[in-house]
Amino acid sequence: MPRRFDHIDLRVPNLKQAELFYDILLPALGFTRKVAIEGWLQFEAADGEITEFFGVTESANHVPNENRIAFWAESNELVDDLAEVAKSAGAQNVEGPMPYEPGYYAVFFEDPWGNRVEICHRIKA
Repeated sequence: MPRRFDHIDLRVPNLKQAELFYDILLPALGFTRKVAIEGWLQFEAADGEITEFFGVTESANHVPNENRIAFWAESNELVDDLAEVAKSAGAQNVEGPMPYEPGYYAVFFEDPWGNRVEICHRIKA
């Protein structure tokens, strides 16, 4: 698969607490290799030489905003499965999973600090 992005750099007010949530969610989303970097929680999605990664670091003054990180799933059933993983990890304000428009199926939620996340599957109509 071609590279879609280099990395996501997310902020949370407490890294140790965030680790409990993201240690469950990120591997389920395909970020399989946890990397030890001081002051960061980082998971990589390694496919050969190219590696996208999802990093989380602490920012004591973090305030969630209206930005959303959306992950793609290969099927509606996988969206359903990942929604359950997110709930078990502590996701809040869960909406869905459900069809939102023809060919678009998704679940929306927030991490415990209010960062918005989506997992979706799209098919061409």
